[in-house]
Amino acid sequence: MENREQRIAAGIVSFLILFVECGWLQSCSASLPVGVAVTHVTVLDATGAPPRPDFTVVISGTRIAAVGPSSSVLIPSRAKVFDGAGKFLIPGLADMHVHLTGAGEPAGSREFFLPLLVADGITTVRDMGGKVEFLRTLRAEIESGERLGPQIFFTGPYLDGEPPSFQPVIIVRSATETHQAVSQLKSQGVDFIKVQSRLSREAYFGIANECRTQGIRFVGHVPDTVSAAEASAAGQGSIEHLTGVLLATSALEEELRREQLSPGPPHETSKAARERSRRWQHRLLDSASTQKTEALMHEFLTNQTWQVPTFPLLVHLGYLTPETDLTHDPRSRFLSSNLKQIWEQGRNESLEGNSAPDFSLREEILKRSLEIVGRMNAAGVPIMAGTDAAAPNVFPGFSLHEDLAYLVQAGLTPMQALQAATAKPAEFLGKSAEVGTIEAGKRADLLLLDANPLEDIRNTEKIRSVVLNGRWLERSDLDRLLADAEHFAASH
Repeated sequence: MENREQRIAAGIVSFLILFVECGWLQSCSASLPVGVAVTHVTVLDATGAPPRPDFTVVISGTRIAAVGPSSSVLIPSRAKVFDGAGKFLIPGLADMHVHLTGAGEPAGSREFFLPLLVADGITTVRDMGGKVEFLRTLRAEIESGERLGPQIFFTGPYLDGEPPSFQPVIIVRSATETHQAVSQLKSQGVDFIKVQSRLSREAYFGIANECRTQGIRFVGHVPDTVSAAEASAAGQGSIEHLTGVLLATSALEEELRREQLSPGPPHETSKAARERSRRWQHRLLDSASTQKTEALMHEFLTNQTWQVPTFPLLVHLGYLTPETDLTHDPRSRFLSSNLKQIWEQGRNESLEGNSAPDFSLREEILKRSLEIVGRMNAAGVPIMAGTDAAAPNVFPGFSLHEDLAYLVQAGLTPMQALQAATAKPAEFLGKSAEVGTIEAGKRADLLLLDANPLEDIRNTEKIRSVVLNGRWLERSDLDRLLADAEHFAASH
């Protein structure tokens, strides 16, 4: 009786979705296939539930029509059926920190960045700093079906002080300039406001107040002039790259911040500046306070301040060592000559003038960063996966799988790491009813894997197929995307 009721329920869901998509008083062509079914697959739905072996998932149009035991799910008679025996189905992945315009010219974003994202199972991205007009156009092309790519959410230009850290930027010098900056970006349709490191305290808190007034969230860096606890209390939605977090766990936080903001002595040599920085970093590590750490965790949890550590950026650029440099990585074949030059400059700037003790210190800071993320996760602070692609050494698409591995190294379980790239981003974006888990009625963004990521999180890289907004891409399709991206790189 239970199986019969399940079959009837699944059939009703499938019918209703097909009914809506065909339209009232319209007939669906009898010659067209009706949906796709993945049978006998193990479903990892990212809700936290245990694996569900021998399940069938039916996709109709852009939606998941039914999910259930293979013995009970009704498969439409004209559906295309894929045998998922021995394979694992997970939700599509989200990279919550990318820069689509970081690929250089618009053609690079379209012909290089997007194919790599799709081929690696990235079905949602949050662009954290780019030109609004370009990002709106790119999103429209994807939504219309003109171009294959993930869902895009974006911030537009950074809000920063002078001199700004990056471009594109809107300079905000004081609280009086915040209304125009926030109003301008909100009217242009951005999803978030992005704050940067060189904002003054006055400008930062002015932005926080303006965002509260106008009903839009702000995210980004914790400015050098502000503590991570203050940023959390001010309502910052997410903190990127752990900016300000390690400093906020130090018993010498205020003293170290004053030193960080103070200019060096007149005519200081580059060698002396590096030595001063090295001393500062040692004091940061040596002054870690359990009490301060616990207080910060409580603040983040109370205010629901999300964290996007972006470990690929930290490992391969921020705390770069000769061992973690990816200059000769085979994935470099996907880089255009222009991007290779940009990456080489970034790597050289990070490595230049440093010695073995400096690299050892970087390894210690990275180790502490991993530890703090593990402690935040244990405390319940929400964490999302992100990469900062296409910064030097951070390969679009590929690097998200690296980030998941680092999150597990930090102490997240494989399921928690998977959720950091699926259910958690959906929750943060307010899209849990639409994406993030494998449930009937949700958007069909899925990955079919050859191995179980709960046994080894790097198995998320073993992609057999990608379902992007209902479109089924087989391994041959994904390989073609990679080949196209490589061809574009070779010709530019």
